[in-house]
Amino acid sequence: MDSTKIYQENLTHKLSVDEILDDYRIAWESRHASLIGRKEVFMGKAKFGVFGDGKEVAQIAMAKSFRKGDFRSGYYRDQTLMFALGEVSIQQFFAQLYAHATVEADPSSGGRMMNSHFGSRMVDMKSGEFLSQTDAYNSGSDLSPTAGQIPRAVGFAYASKLYRENKALHDQKYEKFSHQGREVAFATIGDAATSEGMFLETVNAAGVLQIPLILSVWDDDFGISVPKEYHTTKLSISEALSGFQRTENEPGVEIFRVKGWDYEKLCEAYRLAADLAREEHVPVLMHVEDLTQPQGHSTSGSHERYKTKERLAWEREFDCNVKMREWILKNGFATQEDLDNIEQQALKTVKKAKDNAWKAYRKELDAELKHVSELILNVARQSPQEDRIKNIHQELKKTLGPIRLDGVKAVKKTLRVTAGESNAEREKLISWLKQSEKDNFDRFNAHLYSETDSAALQVKEVKPEFTEGQKPVDGREVLQACFDHILKRDPRVFAIGEDVGKIGDVNQGFAGLQEKHGELRVTDTGIRETTIIGQGIGSAIRGLRPITEIQYLDYIFYALATLTDDLASLRYRTRGGQAAPLIIRTRGHRLEGIWHSGSPIGSILHSLRGIYLLVPRNMVQAAGFYNTMLQSDDPAIIIECLNGYRLKEKIPTNLDEFTVPLGQPEVIREGEDITIVTYGSMCRVVMQAAEQLSGFGISCEVIDVQTLLPFDVNHTIVESVKKTNRVIFADEDVPGGASAYMMQQVLEEQGAYQYLDSAPRTISAAPNRPAYGSDGDYFTKPNQEDVFDTAYQLMAEFDPVRFKELYD
Repeated sequence: MDSTKIYQENLTHKLSVDEILDDYRIAWESRHASLIGRKEVFMGKAKFGVFGDGKEVAQIAMAKSFRKGDFRSGYYRDQTLMFALGEVSIQQFFAQLYAHATVEADPSSGGRMMNSHFGSRMVDMKSGEFLSQTDAYNSGSDLSPTAGQIPRAVGFAYASKLYRENKALHDQKYEKFSHQGREVAFATIGDAATSEGMFLETVNAAGVLQIPLILSVWDDDFGISVPKEYHTTKLSISEALSGFQRTENEPGVEIFRVKGWDYEKLCEAYRLAADLAREEHVPVLMHVEDLTQPQGHSTSGSHERYKTKERLAWEREFDCNVKMREWILKNGFATQEDLDNIEQQALKTVKKAKDNAWKAYRKELDAELKHVSELILNVARQSPQEDRIKNIHQELKKTLGPIRLDGVKAVKKTLRVTAGESNAEREKLISWLKQSEKDNFDRFNAHLYSETDSAALQVKEVKPEFTEGQKPVDGREVLQACFDHILKRDPRVFAIGEDVGKIGDVNQGFAGLQEKHGELRVTDTGIRETTIIGQGIGSAIRGLRPITEIQYLDYIFYALATLTDDLASLRYRTRGGQAAPLIIRTRGHRLEGIWHSGSPIGSILHSLRGIYLLVPRNMVQAAGFYNTMLQSDDPAIIIECLNGYRLKEKIPTNLDEFTVPLGQPEVIREGEDITIVTYGSMCRVVMQAAEQLSGFGISCEVIDVQTLLPFDVNHTIVESVKKTNRVIFADEDVPGGASAYMMQQVLEEQGAYQYLDSAPRTISAAPNRPAYGSDGDYFTKPNQEDVFDTAYQLMAEFDPVRFKELYD
């Protein structure tokens, strides 16, 4: 669209002089924060710095259209927006730069993320209840991976659509989440990162869904050192995406282009874009051009290395703060002296905030280190190793800018040289170390999963109930009945995914439910796994309860970056400040062929700590897990067994109430000779083999772990190993995948190694992918004969006289 025409016709927003000068103040406070922040890094007071200089004016304009209840999904250049909204103070900005590890100093992350990574505190850390979002300016927690913040913006905006169109969500109890869908999602991204598939997929999804999303592209011509001719078709993202432009007859995306130094037109452009998105739910691409980056990408390098002298000169001339000053003077809103005073006062404000942040950071550390120092000296006075301990003390005292790790190192050195000594002062030092370990766990490791009253591990078990003589049905019917009950009882629940809607998913778990509950509740999507997950994350953060489907487990890799960088780390990186209780529904394990029968569990276990991994062996278990997770504030992946949808099961009569607890294995066959630990579809294979083994006098105890994350929280599997003294870990992953994980958990974590009379064994799939057809399945995945032979050989090693060689 011709932006010039838009602004000539619509320059109706009147800006008062006071407002303009206050904006100028914010712009310069932000600029000085960037300039001083870089110096702090070079002085060694911080590890790294990334700043939003050059983007100040555009972000101030955006802030004018940002309303309480709106959501930001941004990246590490948005400090000015956060300052303008009052969501982050300059002192908090510097506290994050210094990694001050308290939520009070750094509300965004409690010192866990590098500077300029912002996020609102949205969750009551005890109860797990969401705080009011309609009374706040809301910011999703930032990510560093380029474009990583964009998929969840679809969810932020999609939630507004649901809150507007689903009348059941207009109830007063949901008012803290939405004013009937009038909230806009503001996403920001650098121009170079628009080359990422996440961004392009998001633009398409937003255009299809017609959601109130404003995608702002900060275009400063470079992606670190790479100019736009290497990353953007037509040298313009708005030109490249012009085919998405909506018309009078076709919905699409509205596209604006505006210069990043033009304060007046930026204000008007954002006003128009926000009105369009808020009132009509039209997505908008805001291409903000001619921006600069005065200090380069970050403190890790200098942009003088790759920008020409001509480019650097242009950047100085078209610096947005410089151009705003020129505009103010041209219009007579202030004098040179007035603006000089504003800039000087801004510098003083930033320096004071920086000093306060540093003093607060050092005060806490210095007090702790002083106490450590005193404890070490007290030990020295009572120890024969006094001289060595005093040397340790002096080494600590001479350390420049000592931090917690220096204190812990000194304490451990002291305890090492006094090993075997017994005195009260050494005991005090040991007590300090133990408390320090607890405190530092809380500072740097806690809140990977929910620690609230609403945590999944707090959900009580309710066993399924059945009536006598009840007729079994296909497993898919169990799920269908479960989902029907879930959709009835909670209007916040919705399900989305490829083929979920009209046909009720490829295995009929949602069959007929779109017709019954409406398209808003059970919805088809395009083939776009990344933004399906993003749609779920953003909606879950906004108080809804999405079930997002990845059609086959093999396809989870399309969304792996979003799952690991955003969802899995969300609660951790905000130190309990944000939560997205998303359920990812998928199906895996045995079926047919290379891309439809995968069990890449090891990959998931290693990548997605922070998301629970539930592996039910049948559909009743799966239904129980859905009930459990919908009572909790944790995210989870639930993997249904592909070959279980037509196996017969009974539907529990307490379908609404029954739950399956997390982290509690189930003994599905008792035995005396060998413990076999497994999960999912392998449970049936192992049970069939165990029955065959019983005919040869071998008694197997079969344990279904039920959940891999968490894994056997009460350490019950070791009790079986104590009885049998032999163990096999069986699954369908590649060798050394989930079987090795289970072995480590049981033998090392639970200490079961000491009860073994035979070497532990693993049974896994071939290292290659499963081939097509029944023979392909048999010869690439573990089968009954593999389980039988492994168990038999284990017993033959113990008693070769009784258990003869079978195949020699």
